[in-house]
Amino acid sequence: MCLAVPGKITELHEADGVHMAKVDFGGIMREACLEYLPGAAPGDYVVVHAGFAISKLDEAEAARTLEYLKEMGELSDEIR
Repeated sequence: MCLAVPGKITELHEADGVHMAKVDFGGIMREACLEYLPGAAPGDYVVVHAGFAISKLDEAEAARTLEYLKEMGELSDEIR
């Protein structure tokens, strides 16, 4: 199963002309493409699916979702 997982943007950069970010998923750091969210900035929370940030959300909603995923044991499998 594929899930969209919320994370916090910690850093922006470009890779071959593509807007990218380092995203913190509750202590797990991964890269995500920001082409769908050109206005996203460090400190913003985004929902990432298949390596693409697809929407922004607030910190409280991100925290709730991460906690649910941890409780279900899904977080580590989905972010690998």
